[in-house]
This record gives sequence, C-alpha cells and structure tokens, in this order.
Amino acid sequence: MSGNKMEATATAEVDEKLYSRQLYVMGHEAQRRMMASNALVIGLSGLGVEVAKNCILAGIRGLTLCDPYPPTSYDLGGNFYLSASDTKKNKNDTRAALCRDKLSELNPYVSVTVESGVSIDVLEGKDGIDNSILDPFTCVVVTIPLPDSTLLALNAKCRASGIAFICSRVHSVFGQIFCDFGDEFICVDKDGETPATSQLESLTVCTNDKKEKVLAGKVLEDQGRHGLETGDTIVLARLGNNAFGLEEKVEYQITSTGPFTFELLPSSSSSSVAVVDDLDLVAEEETRAVQGYITQVKKPVKLSFDSYEVALKKTPELLFDFAKFDRPPLLHAAFQALSRYCLEHNNELPQPGDAAAAREVLRTTQELYDDVSEQDERVVLHLASGSRAVLSPVCAAIGGMVGQEVLKACSGKFTPIPGFFYLDADECLPAELLPATEVTPSGSRYDSQIAVFGKKLQQDLLDLKYFLIGAGAIGCEMLKNWALMGVGCGDNGHVYVTDMDRIEKSNLSRQFLFRNTDINRFKSTCAADAAQNTMNSELNITAYQEKAAPDTEHLFGDEFYDRLDGVCTALDNVEARLYVDQRCLFYRLPLLESGTLGTKGNTQVVVPHLTEHYGATRDPPEKSIPVCTLKNFPNQIQHTLQWARDYFEGEFTQTATEVNSFIEQGPAYFESLQQSSPLETVQSIHRALVQERPESFDDCVVWARLKFEDLFHNQIRQLLHNFPPDQKTSSGTQFWSGSKRCPKALVFDETQKCEDALLTNHLDFVTAAANLRAAMFRIKGSTDPSKVTSVLKNVLVPDFLPCDGIKIAQTDEEAKQESNEQQQQAGGGDNYQMEELMSQLASKPSELAGFTLEPQEFDKDLDAHMAFVTACSNLRALNYQIPTEDVHRSRAIAGRIIPAIATTTALVTGLISLELYKLVQPHCNNKLENFKNGFVNLAVPFMTLSEPMPPAKTKSVLPSQKEEWNWTAWDSLDLPTTMINPTMGELIDYFETKYDGLEINMLSHGVSILFSFFASPIKVKQRKAMKMTDVITSINPRVTFSSTQKYLSLEVIACTKEDDEEVELPYLKLRIR
Repeated sequence: MSGNKMEATATAEVDEKLYSRQLYVMGHEAQRRMMASNALVIGLSGLGVEVAKNCILAGIRGLTLCDPYPPTSYDLGGNFYLSASDTKKNKNDTRAALCRDKLSELNPYVSVTVESGVSIDVLEGKDGIDNSILDPFTCVVVTIPLPDSTLLALNAKCRASGIAFICSRVHSVFGQIFCDFGDEFICVDKDGETPATSQLESLTVCTNDKKEKVLAGKVLEDQGRHGLETGDTIVLARLGNNAFGLEEKVEYQITSTGPFTFELLPSSSSSSVAVVDDLDLVAEEETRAVQGYITQVKKPVKLSFDSYEVALKKTPELLFDFAKFDRPPLLHAAFQALSRYCLEHNNELPQPGDAAAAREVLRTTQELYDDVSEQDERVVLHLASGSRAVLSPVCAAIGGMVGQEVLKACSGKFTPIPGFFYLDADECLPAELLPATEVTPSGSRYDSQIAVFGKKLQQDLLDLKYFLIGAGAIGCEMLKNWALMGVGCGDNGHVYVTDMDRIEKSNLSRQFLFRNTDINRFKSTCAADAAQNTMNSELNITAYQEKAAPDTEHLFGDEFYDRLDGVCTALDNVEARLYVDQRCLFYRLPLLESGTLGTKGNTQVVVPHLTEHYGATRDPPEKSIPVCTLKNFPNQIQHTLQWARDYFEGEFTQTATEVNSFIEQGPAYFESLQQSSPLETVQSIHRALVQERPESFDDCVVWARLKFEDLFHNQIRQLLHNFPPDQKTSSGTQFWSGSKRCPKALVFDETQKCEDALLTNHLDFVTAAANLRAAMFRIKGSTDPSKVTSVLKNVLVPDFLPCDGIKIAQTDEEAKQESNEQQQQAGGGDNYQMEELMSQLASKPSELAGFTLEPQEFDKDLDAHMAFVTACSNLRALNYQIPTEDVHRSRAIAGRIIPAIATTTALVTGLISLELYKLVQPHCNNKLENFKNGFVNLAVPFMTLSEPMPPAKTKSVLPSQKEEWNWTAWDSLDLPTTMINPTMGELIDYFETKYDGLEINMLSHGVSILFSFFASPIKVKQRKAMKMTDVITSINPRVTFSSTQKYLSLEVIACTKEDDEEVELPYLKLRIR
C-alpha cells in the first residue's frame, strides 16, 4: 500500500464526514467490514470501470484491477476514464493500467492496484490460472465475456475458498448478472429497512387459539401499525413497573395477531406460541396500561447459492419487467448462445451488422430454448449484432447493481441476487437490423452507439439541447452518461446545467466528478469542467449557479426553454420538481426525472401529450407534529429533536437577528413591533443586551447551566404541578396515559450517561450551549471538559417553586384560544413592562455602535450545532422516558438527511438515460408502451419497469364541434402565430369566432381579472382597445415583462351562448413577442 493511503481494518474509525449519507444506508458495522475487504475486478471496459468506481466510492479496503486487454473504440462508449488517444497508444497499455490512476483519485482510503500476472491466454482458457492470486479477496467480479471454462474454474476456486463470485456482461441494451456467494452466506440484514418501533398502550393476559395462556400487546393506533410479522424478535424499553414482570433488553419472539396487536414469549422458548409461565401472570384476561416501547431486532439469516455450473441449467426467476414474463429465459439462452459463438470463433463477438453471424446466434438460441417467437427473434438478432457495443446507460445500470452486490459480499448486509438476473431495453432498438453500412465502426468514440442505433441517431444525439437541473450525485452521473453518449457534443448541440450549491466533503462519496481540492467550489461549474475535460472535450456545456424558480425566469425564461429539446431533473426536493414540471408542461418539453432514497430508486419519463406529467400524482403531505405535543407531551425522539431544533433557532438565530436589527434601527425598531405581540421580542433583546449579556466564556457556562435548570427541571416541575402524576380526566381515565407520558424533572449531574446512547448529555448540553452563546457574542469558547466543570462548581442555581395560575394548554385548540385571549387582554401591565424595558434599552444602540451578534444558522453538518441539538433532545427524552439517540442518528432525523449511496444513483441514471434513446427516435416516441418508469430496491433485490400512465383527460363539449374535446394538462388554447400581443378586443373576437357558440365570461392573469361580464361597460370598452400587456400593467403596475419574455398564460371562463352552461377549458397561451 502506498504511503499516501490510509490502511483500514475491521476496527478502523469510519470517516463520518466523507461517508455521512452512505452510513445511513449501510451502518457503521457494515462500513467497517467493507473497510476490511478487498475485491478483484476482471475487465475494465465500460462495465468494469463502473463497478470499480462504485466500490471505491463506497470505501472498501482495496480494489485490484485485472485486464490485460488494450482499449478499443468500443470501450469509449462506456469507459469514462479512457480517451480516444488511448486506443492509439502502445498495445501494451492495458485498460486496467490506463484507468488505475484516475480511479485511485476517487477515494484516498482505498488502495487501487493492477494485477499484471494474468495474461489474455489465462482469461481465454488457454493457460491455467494461478489460484493463489485469488486468495486475498473477499469478492471476485468478472465484467467481460470469458469462456465458460474460465468462469467455471474461477467459480470453483471461489466456492472452495469462501470468496463471493460475481459474473456480469453487457451487450448492446442487454445486461446479465450472476452471483454465487457460497453455500453458507450470512446476511446480517436482509432488507435494510429501519427496525420497526412502536409505543405500547397495554398488555393483556389472555388465552390463544390453542387454549394456552399468553401475553398480548397492543400498540397506540394513532402512531401507525406495528409493522411486525410472526416470528419477529423484539426488545422492550421504558416499561415501568406495570408490565407483568417483562424485562427490558431481553429478546422476545412475537406472533402478529393484527396490525396493532401481537402475542409474545421469550425467544429462548420454542418457536411456537406457548404458555409464558416465567412471567407474573396474575389473572386471566387482566389488562394493564403500559407505556413502554417495542423495537424489532433484526436477525441474521443463512443463504445458499447455486454454482455457476448449476445455475446455467436452471431458468432464471427474477423479473425486471412484468410485461416481459418470458424474457429472462430467452436472454438466458441467448447469452449462452453468444458465448458458444465466441468459443467457435476465436473468442470474437459478431461484427455489427453481420446478419449471418446474428442468425447463427439465433439458431443456437433456438436449440437451447424451444419457445422463440417472432418478437423474440428480433431481440436475439439485435443482441448478437450489437454485442460488441458498450453503452454508457447500460453500464451505469448494471454497474450500479453489480457494485451493490460487491458491497453485499464485503459487508454481509442486504440480500444478494440469487443466481442469474437479466435486464434489457429492447424498446430502444430499431424495428429491424440496420444495414452494415449504417453500423460499421470508424474508430470514433461513438462506435458502440453507432453499432446499435446507426449513424443518424448518433447525429441526433450530438445535436440535442438539454437542461440539467442539479449537479449533485444524479447530476454528476447524468453528465458522465451524456458525455459518453455524445449529448450536446455536436455543432448544434448544447448542455446547460445549473446548481446553486457548493461542494462539501460529504458529497465526495457519491458525486464522483468532485475531489477534495474542489470543496467549496460550485457544483455546476466543477461538474461541467470535469465532464468536458476528463470525459469528452467535444461537450458543449454552460454552467449556471442559480436555482430554477420563478425569481430566475429572467434567466431561464421563454427564449431559454424555446431552444431546448428536453429537461432532466437531478433535484432533492419536491417543490423544485413541481416547478420544473410546470415549465415542461407549458413549453411541451419531455422531462427525465429520477430520485433515490438509500438503496431505493425511481425513474419517470414524461413525454408531451403521451404520458402524465410529474405533478399529476403526488404523495400525501407529511404529517406535522402538533404544537402541544412538542411543547408539553412528546412521546417520540422525533418530537424531542424537533423541539431542540426549534429552541436552537429561537435562542441562537432569531435572538441575534432581532438584537442586530435593534442596534441598527434604534428605538424605531420598536415601532415595527406594534402590529404584532412585541413583549416577548423586547424581553429577548433586553436579556441579550442587559440582563444576561456575557463578558467572558465563564458567563456563557453559567448561562448554559441555568438554562439546563429552567428547561429540564423547572418547566417540568411546573407541568407536574398543573397536571400531577395521579390526575384523572373528567371521564375518570388517567391523564398521563396513552401517548401522554408522565415526565420527571432532571437533577443536574455532569457525570450522568444515558443508557441508550451512552452520552453525557448533562455536561454536553452545557458545553455546547455555552460555546454557541460565546460564538453568538464573538467570545472565544472552549470544549475542554475541565474548563467547563471548573466553572460549574461555582454556579449558584436558584431554588424553584411551581406557581398557581399558570395555564398550560393540553391541545392546539386550547393554545390558540389562550393566545387570542392574551392578545385581546394585552395592555396595562404588558404595556408598562414593555415601556420599562424599552427605556432601559433606549441608550444601547449608541453605546453599541459597531457591535453586532453573530447569528448561528443551524447546519446539520456542523458538529458544534449537532452536539447541542443531540444533548438538548436527549435531555428532553430523559424527561419523558423516551429512548435517546446518538449524534449520528440525531443528525439524520433533525437534518432530514436523505440516505444515499453511489450504486443506486448509477442505476437510476442508467435507466433514465435509456429513455433518452427512445425520445430521440420517432418510431419509439409515439407509443406509450415503448417507455418505462422504474422502481428499484437494491437491498432486496427488486426491480420493476412499467409503462407510464397516460395523461388524465377532461371532456368538454364545444358547440362548434360535434365530437367531445378530450384535452389534457398538455393542451392549451393557442392563437395564430401571427397574432402577437393583440388588443383585448381582438383576442375576445378571435376566441368567440373560432369557438362559435361560446362567449368569454371572465379573463384573468394571475390574480388580476382583465375582463368579466359584470364589469363596467366603460372599462370594458377602454380595455378592449388596449394591448393585452397594457391591460395587465394598468391593473397591476408591479407586473413587468422582460425583454426575453415571449408568452403569457391567461385563464378563461367561457359559457355557451345558448344555455349559459360553463365549459371547462385549458389555459390560453398568448404570445407577446
């Protein structure tokens, strides 16, 4: 290992900054196992380099590259680290050697070496392989076509040595994966789903169907189903003394008896539900209220795999498209036929357009598979004719899947592919084989695509103009695919990419176009440079650093979208996606949409007039947490983390902002508060500048200690004073029951550690809060525990006595009512108190000239911020006996982090790039069944491709037409191209002439009504003589039209003249330039 590498072991510390998002997919233990594992990749064409890239980004210990073959022009279709000049170099320059240095740059923790002891003769079965070469590896991956004799020998050696064996190939738009992880592979987590958790409501002693006495549990229904299955194992926490003697941290097996109920027994008992006779079962049918928590315990499973020899004789079971039930067995036979062709033709694949060779492969396929239809013949012929082609989208899709299989072998996490898996996108292919003259290679970097699709389609790709929105993980992969495909690389082509974010360290484990030296650079600029300088110098690309939103329509407006052929989103939020979706609807542009969530991914292709648009179906909005739950009655760690986030914003962000505004504006600032409830704001400013203003870090520590007392002791005692532990409701039930957990006040103890996360939350809170306070006041802080504890010894904490007369709302409705009452009663004492505080503050602005506080804007990636939020949340959780969480998990919840890994990203971008091939071809883009949306889950593994939904239709009956008009969201009422910015009278006349029998009742633009049947006749007459843009600006002077704006959208309400029935119509698209 070279000196600049960091050796990783099974106990090595994980770089959480680098692997942040990936750790939420794999977990620390799996990451450590990966960091102790080595893999061998045989073959560095397009697929091999994709697999290598994904494994290096994921952070395995070492990757060895084995490929004695020199590069060819076909490799340039998928290998992004080879250039056209590499194909003309010395034939001794192998693909592995040429790619090694660039691959090594991806991750300084991973050792990347080249195995030079394996020759072409060895791989092609002419010489035997030295088995000792395989010994250091956890996994061996073959990514190029090799003779079955070589694969059988490799597989046998791997099985004998306990090495996972993966074999994969890509030909044209077809891919194959085979996995053999041995007879006893231990999978520690079969699906990667977060363990199910629920809060108990009650436990009941009852008799089951077998007349056995068992203990049945019921969870709170308002928190959702328990998500458990019969046979699952659970542990319990925070049970209290009322749980029939059940123990915490002891594993129990359960039988699921309903979505909210289950029966349990100790896991040491038999696997069937039996009498639970070691528990304190005091009576039959006794029910006790219990407020504990149950958490699923994931158990390892042992999996067995077939060898390559055995699996070849079986029919593959995994489907990738439910419309192609018979495709896997066909491809299984066709790939074997292709291997036989190579064996009989000196290990050479058929030449592109060689019809005789393709027919030979077809005949062999028919011998192996006796159910080859006419459509199947087309598939096999295309597979054979394009077998030399290495296409970037297929390499990305298959490489993402294979990369994840390698990580499964190294980590033991997730379920591997059982045997063979096949993928194809035959909808992309021409209807018939193209003539040899159309697909003959010329030494071009696009030879692979030309071999499959022909020269004309390649030129169409070169001339495309596409807009890529987002240059993060998906954006980087898309730019790589497009650069290799040639998108935007012709004289008339162009790619536009925009992203307003800058590069952070956590991006580097997925966004492979960036390096450590690029941190803090704009993503869009860096990604554009890397794609152009490293992958295809012919790429015409322009980078922007703006978001795609209404306030950037001066930049991304009518002229911009008019020149585009399509849009691709690489976004991480729904709001932005919906906005772009509306733009594509308006300009009738295709949209390529994809997204990932850990090992799950989805793709959606949107085709004008053919498919529904992205926003046609939406997920239900996320449920918000009731305010009263946050303030007084939390029962989940999500509640306490949100409360801690809110407290952070109020104390360290909002307070500083308000103080700065006061210092800047002086007493005039108070006038701006008169329209709202100002007392709290004035009190906050007074505390910061007068009452609690720190002069040193010691003052900050004292302040933090007193805050601990107020938040986690005094406020809880006041709550219990209002609602004692034994209080009952008006109906006679316990107040503290169900989701209301009875809290307890905390007594400060700097040595105390919580039992779940094992964190010293008391001391951590004071340290983090003191340092944030110091940073806000520009005072030097300290995280030295001895420094903090030395100050704490001298802090005097006032005694606290709960008060009568303080109201605490039990529901959001009560809180709202109390707030309204307080505002109505404001005055008197409040006004006097406010005037007193303002008088004390009046001289401060002049005294503090030049002084400002530093607002602390919450950043989930800053450890100092998360230290406070985690400790604050955990203390709140301890108040309410809620299981605590460590910093890593707290960061995910509080920061709403989306788990991500490079393998899923590569897969979804490969799938959506295949749809781009279809959009460019006229014979594909007018049939719904040719397009595919995808959903994948690499953890299971699972993939399904399906037809998009057609757009929803609205039926309208126009008097001038005999048939119904079935229009969709893609349609609009369009004026003649010669009718540019007409007068309102001309527009109305044209409409009522074209749609005879209809009359306009109302015409509006945004919130402005331009015309209505009830408007003043004088106004109507005036406006009918005005240009449409003048009508709009006369009503709303704030509306402006930029010099690049070409169109307006107007809403029309029209009725039939005959019976005054309203007719539903799409919007009217008006050209103004």
